[in-house]
Amino acid sequence: MSMIACTQVQMNNYLHMNVRLFLLWIGSLFLLSSCEELIDIDLNEGDPRVVIEAQLSDLGDVQRVRVSESVAFNEPFNSRPLAGATVVVRDDRGGSFLFQYEDNGYYVHHTFRPMVGRSYFLQVNVGQERYESVCRMPQYVEVDSIGVLEETIFGDPYYFATFKFNDPADMPNYYLYELSINGGTFRFASALNDKFNDGLYVTHQISDLETDLMVGDNITVRRYCVDRSVYQYWSEYQSTNPGTAAPGNPTSNISNDALGYFSVASAKEFAMRIEARDIGD
Repeated sequence: MSMIACTQVQMNNYLHMNVRLFLLWIGSLFLLSSCEELIDIDLNEGDPRVVIEAQLSDLGDVQRVRVSESVAFNEPFNSRPLAGATVVVRDDRGGSFLFQYEDNGYYVHHTFRPMVGRSYFLQVNVGQERYESVCRMPQYVEVDSIGVLEETIFGDPYYFATFKFNDPADMPNYYLYELSINGGTFRFASALNDKFNDGLYVTHQISDLETDLMVGDNITVRRYCVDRSVYQYWSEYQSTNPGTAAPGNPTSNISNDALGYFSVASAKEFAMRIEARDIGD
């Protein structure tokens, strides 16, 4: 399999992250050398907000929605799970799916697989408050080939999972990737669109945002085709939170000032192993 060079967008993102870290370092040195008084910042301002994380797909029949509330920055955990909510998903054909609470804020339905082309409506009731969203499940765009690519950036090797495919012409398409390394938790990797390559033969190069991939790693990539609002959520996330430990809050597609997102996506899962023979192919 022939491999191509890293896309300009990915290189720009990488350079942006390094420049940003350099500027933060310079700023820190300036503050340490010039400030003579302490500045108190209240990290506990604001009331808790409901957080809804609903990533539904046709990867299986078990769907999960997590409902929690935000906590202060200095808390030892990211969010506080909420029990006692009502979580219902309905479709445009009259179907209704009531999710049951299990643990840690997760509401689960064990026999629900969404279908391409249908619109789905989320309703979450927490106390007297109602949170709603709608999402249409897009058609999956098939992949022609997958592989692993090594790129040398500033003298160091970096590895990418590659996906090659024909992007459908004359229609907007949005792609989301999650990655798991050696059986670990799936994490967001990248959100991409076809604004500049509509109808073209495309290569997506995917890597982990927090951990460098190494020879010998077994990786699993989940590739989702998502709607525009879900893409905008994750695009905003990756644009404003590269490498940060305390990410900001992207614009949600859920009503009533909730945080989080509602996604119903077509998806497939790909397993790969990074091996030395991939180098230079």
